[in-house]
Amino acid sequence: MSAVDYGLAAGVLLVTYSVNLLYITVFYHRAFTHGGIDLRAGVRRFAWMTSKWVTGLDLKAWVCMHRIHHRNADTPLDPHSPSHVGVFGVALAQLRAYREISDGLARGEPQLCAVVEDLGGDLHWLTRSGAWFTGTAVHLGLAGLTGMACGSWLPGAAYLVGMSSHPLQGWLVNSLGHAVGSRNFDTPDQSRNNRVAAWLVWGEGLQNKPGGPCPAGDTEIDAIPAITRGDRLKTARRR
Repeated sequence: MSAVDYGLAAGVLLVTYSVNLLYITVFYHRAFTHGGIDLRAGVRRFAWMTSKWVTGLDLKAWVCMHRIHHRNADTPLDPHSPSHVGVFGVALAQLRAYREISDGLARGEPQLCAVVEDLGGDLHWLTRSGAWFTGTAVHLGLAGLTGMACGSWLPGAAYLVGMSSHPLQGWLVNSLGHAVGSRNFDTPDQSRNNRVAAWLVWGEGLQNKPGGPCPAGDTEIDAIPAITRGDRLKTARRR
């Protein structure tokens, strides 16, 4: 393995990690979940159509899960709080919650559908058809082509790691951002400012903000479902 191979791998990893993070942070989180970014109609359609292919995550299901998290941050109804599942348990909890919510939306569960009613549209056709592995297969193929083009398997592996990095990004924010770090504001949740997560996830590790777990601009919902520790759907009503 030469220095060129390592350099190419580092470059590929940086680019693919950034593309994945761009979709999650800018599109999924800021634009679609909280409405903090007003996307042009064409950009919005582009993000909606390509999101599942790029990240492997259904945009509508992700937004639904994240809104539930914000409305119930660090309570027993939070789908992935380290306060209830531990720092390392967050990784599995967020996966279980995403699957549960994705399946519930596919079944047309009215309580879940109400959470993302403002988005319109439907789940991505890959989600509806159960062909979630199609996007993964495409990325495996592209990783192979990247390795072949670079003459080394390492850049190909770097491509796959970068494009599959959201579980790590999500774990950093949802675990360290709610368990390890400083607190500038006395909020009802356990949000923290974790610099490691902030550096690796474009500032998302700075979770402790004024206004509590549901920041200004978040979609107002009167009754939303949440995943409990027993993986049962319940309704969490705003007080």
